[in-house]
Amino acid sequence: MARHSRIRFSAAATALLSVFAAGPAASEGVVNIYSSREPVLIEPLLKAFTERTGIKTNLVYIKDGMIERAAAEGSSSPVDVLLDVDIGRLSQAKGKGISQPLISSEVSANVPAQYRDPEGHWIGLSQRARVVYASRERVKQDTITYEELADPKWKGKICTRSGQHTYNIGLLASIIANDGEEKAEAWAKAVKSNLAAKPAGGDRDQAKAIFNGQCDLALANTYYMAAMLTNEKNPEQKQWAAASKIVFPNASGRGTHVNISGAVLAKHAPNKANAVKLVEFLASDEGQRVYAERVNEYPLKPGVPASKMVASWGTLKADTLAFDKIAALRKKASEIMDKVGFDSGPGT
Repeated sequence: MARHSRIRFSAAATALLSVFAAGPAASEGVVNIYSSREPVLIEPLLKAFTERTGIKTNLVYIKDGMIERAAAEGSSSPVDVLLDVDIGRLSQAKGKGISQPLISSEVSANVPAQYRDPEGHWIGLSQRARVVYASRERVKQDTITYEELADPKWKGKICTRSGQHTYNIGLLASIIANDGEEKAEAWAKAVKSNLAAKPAGGDRDQAKAIFNGQCDLALANTYYMAAMLTNEKNPEQKQWAAASKIVFPNASGRGTHVNISGAVLAKHAPNKANAVKLVEFLASDEGQRVYAERVNEYPLKPGVPASKMVASWGTLKADTLAFDKIAALRKKASEIMDKVGFDSGPGT
């Protein structure tokens, strides 16, 4: 078996036993992983882990429905570790009963308590900020708040992906927590009115829209900027990124909204000991440096610096709102997005 096996899950995908040749039974020197994160981003970490420990990794990329898949498989699931990019889904794994506590003194020492489930059911491993991309040419100000995005002066000048995307749901949940439900709904309605077009695409597409002059501001994650600036296969993305500057919202107040990627130890992990070793590695100095340098996210282990590129954008002052509170408000945030018809775009 190849060192890093992977498939993209779909209804027509080959049964997982063809990928995890050992099936749900334990396999010496192996850890089986489901990941919603793009393989190109996670594989440098897995390669470093294997080089360090000799433990091979079997990676299955499941863009959507990863938690539901593991829940449906039940006790016959071959998965040891689930890697996800959003606190809502990490919390959902616990709620679905597919996780078990990960008890490790190494993880507890390396990952601050605010980034860990109090009962150990999920572990944060890196964070990214939900920032504003602003046109270098057309936007002169270097400070902004999320609340300001509702100002009519930005009418027809804001781009974003779907309001129902997990990144924007997390942001709105943080606004509910900080400003209250009534103000959060008014904000979503006003930002919808300020949109330049119907929400569509991903964060890279918003940078492209700024480059093309379709809008002046966009909500996007920090690591997408780095991904574009270092993209050798699609050099046009470097032009998109170069047309924007990063502005950290609410930097002089409560701080910028952040989300985390993290890990869940599967309830029926057949290779539990290896799974714990993987999470310990990802939380270690070496693993955190790979997150910083290869994924361009902010490490969670104190003392491990962000990459030079990320650091060049300025100091991140992160909102200290508890992640479990954000997760608890996600349902309400989704309801608000539906209520205001956010995804139908401006003028509706």
